[in-house]
Order: sequence, then C-alpha cells, then structure tokens
Amino acid sequence: MKISEITNLLNAKVLCCGDSLDNDVFSACGSDMMSDVLAFVKNQAVLLTGLVNPQVIRTAEMMDMHCIVFVRGKEPSPEMIELAKDSEIVVMATPMRMFEACGLLYTHGLNNTGDLI
Repeated sequence: MKISEITNLLNAKVLCCGDSLDNDVFSACGSDMMSDVLAFVKNQAVLLTGLVNPQVIRTAEMMDMHCIVFVRGKEPSPEMIELAKDSEIVVMATPMRMFEACGLLYTHGLNNTGDLI
C-alpha cells in the first residue's frame, strides 16, 4: 500500500515529508507504549499512536519506520516535525481513534507482521 492511500483512508493531514507519499509500506502497528514498539515490533513500516512526544520520532527512527500517524486528532510539536524531517519520516494526523484507524488499514490489506496492532 502506498503511504498516499493511508492518507486517504484515514482522512489524514500530512504534516511533513509529503514528497514520500508514493513509497510503499506493507505492515503497521498501533501502540502508545514505545517500550512495546521497541520490544515486540519487527519490520513495521507505519506506526499509529496517540502519544505525542519526541520519543515517538526517535523510536520510529530506531525501528526504521517510514511513517507515523498520530490518532485522535493529536498533532506533534514543531520540534517533533523537525526531528521527523531530519529522519525523512512521513508524519500525519487523523481525527480517527486508533482502533478505527488500525481496523481500516487492516481491512484494506496492510497487515501486521509483529505482535501489535
């Protein structure tokens, strides 16, 4: 699935790195606990979270994720956007709750190869 499809499915607003929307992603996870992401997630390209702090960007960078979707209408700070730009991670925000967002992505073919969704 292309990141642009995620944007459309989730009615999301792209906050940075919109030039990477044509990149393909094949899996996703949803979590507000970055310790769980670090411990259990493998080969995930998209992170859905409601946690808004710089640790989210750093975790995504360490895990080589390509896209972060902030759920529940939450938006990252300008400093977080700069961190994401430096790491070339697409950041977007959706008004949807995590359960709904994960469910939509799953039913449209984006799967989970780790332990979380």
